[in-house]
Amino acid sequence: MLYHVALYLQPYWSALNVIHYVSVRAIMALLASLICSLVSGSWFIEKSKSLFRAKARENTPDTHRAKDYTPTMGGLFILMTVICNVLIWCNLTEPKVWLMLLCLIGFGIIGALDDISKIRVKKGISARTKCGLQLLVALAVTVAWLYGGGTTTIAVPFAKHMHPDIGLFFIIWSMFVLVGTSNAVNLTDGLDGLAIGSLLPNFVLFSLICYLAGHKLLAFYLGIPFTGTAEITVIGASLIGASLGFLWYNTYPAQIFMGDVGSLSLGAGLGCMALMSKSELLLIIAGGLFVVETLSVILQVLSFRFRAKRIFKMAPIHHHFELLGWQESKITTRFGIISLVLCLLALITLKLR
Repeated sequence: MLYHVALYLQPYWSALNVIHYVSVRAIMALLASLICSLVSGSWFIEKSKSLFRAKARENTPDTHRAKDYTPTMGGLFILMTVICNVLIWCNLTEPKVWLMLLCLIGFGIIGALDDISKIRVKKGISARTKCGLQLLVALAVTVAWLYGGGTTTIAVPFAKHMHPDIGLFFIIWSMFVLVGTSNAVNLTDGLDGLAIGSLLPNFVLFSLICYLAGHKLLAFYLGIPFTGTAEITVIGASLIGASLGFLWYNTYPAQIFMGDVGSLSLGAGLGCMALMSKSELLLIIAGGLFVVETLSVILQVLSFRFRAKRIFKMAPIHHHFELLGWQESKITTRFGIISLVLCLLALITLKLR
């Protein structure tokens, strides 16, 4: 919106030339989202106390009972902030912008349905229903991506200019990435500031990759596919700003939780950024913390089913460390450091191709 207004006024005020630069709009979107979050966060929390209060998740340590009735659905606040800033700072004629919004809003609606069900009837929607809706939205995003000119190639880390075309299998692959990343972040969202603190370095990394992959010369130099995703950098920056603002209130002891509306949508948004920039395989490295959290749950279930024994004191793995006596703030800080290091390692692969 602001982008198009600036284009209209540009002949009368040359200073507005800077609006052409993605980097300028990305910085402005980040700052605007952060300021908006900090200014209106307290108001949203007060409203949430009467609208979105729920008990702590089941299958968590007993210490989490103290978190009962803390306001939830903070992810709704993140999404509203991001959407408003995307409409202001992005070039709305770019189809990839609307595709990213479709992904965020689609998975956000699923998370909201689950959160509302937990608040009203003390139980979320069934796992089958949730998974089915996620697959449906993931399919819609994938089809829209391919219909809009997206390619079915993938980029292989450490292999310069190696971009195999996987054809129709890309549909299954894309759905797996979107649903898998969404649920992985959802599983990680179990401690104050843990999920959002681990997402932040990932948003920074994939925003940078979207910027690099959106410029032909930079993409060719780095050996990554040119994807024209520079405009997605602005959305990524808005996600960073809104996430930082939310972390201000979500840090231990949390004043509000993001809920499934936040974890499902932000996880899917991260996966969508990776898919559009052809860097989804880097999620295994950069999002390694989410991978470990998911694997800990899978291994725990399999071990208990076939061996009648538990590998961890409790899964996901962050609860295991809680029961070992680690303070919640220490787990969150250390996991955030791990996430940052993993993102730096993923960034190095761009130069090792």
